[in-house]
Amino acid sequence: MQIKSTYGIGAANGVKMLVYGKAGRGKTTLCATCPSPIIFSAESGLLALSNYQLPYVEIRTIKDLTDAFDWASKSNEAKQFQTLCLDSLSEIAEVVLSNAKGQVKDPRQAYGELIEKMTMTIRAFRDLPGYHVYMSAKQEATKDDLTGIVLNCPSMPGSKLGQQLPYFFDEVFQLDIGKDPATQKDYRFLRTQPDFANDAKDRSGRLDPVEYPDLGNIIRKITATS
Repeated sequence: MQIKSTYGIGAANGVKMLVYGKAGRGKTTLCATCPSPIIFSAESGLLALSNYQLPYVEIRTIKDLTDAFDWASKSNEAKQFQTLCLDSLSEIAEVVLSNAKGQVKDPRQAYGELIEKMTMTIRAFRDLPGYHVYMSAKQEATKDDLTGIVLNCPSMPGSKLGQQLPYFFDEVFQLDIGKDPATQKDYRFLRTQPDFANDAKDRSGRLDPVEYPDLGNIIRKITATS
């Protein structure tokens, strides 16, 4: 039995983050704030990164996604990158689901296959040592049948997968827009702590409740050892 220390574990294993938010909030643009990123994308929203020279791989099937994982985990070429960005999980899952529906007679079978394969792949990327991992997702409002409380949270095809998603990550942030009362100008921010209307969490304990939307800075705060 090998006894290990938790000290500096974020720096050793990489920071694994999920960011969700409404369309147009800037989830894709966050990729550009990550240290040395490569993007795995099923979105047409990459236009937001047209002013940056960032490498990306298009994801259209679950095989594309598993091939991307195999490349990241085994290829020497992948070692030039520090951050793996999956933008967005919601779009990737929808593409995978659409592809799966075309191969089965019963759509329920396609949803079952989606949940199983996406869950395995998300965990596999999350557990990759030596990389930071950023995954984005759409936002939806869900109502608790018991309390009646409506909570903003990550969205995925199929209610089960969406509900499970926040449990896979140590860091779950909501990207939102606020208004400066002095200037009346809008500004973007990352919510790192939950409130009565929004899901979020920071297991590192090193982040402020509201952070500037720069994932590179957030990674530095989490991995600081002093």
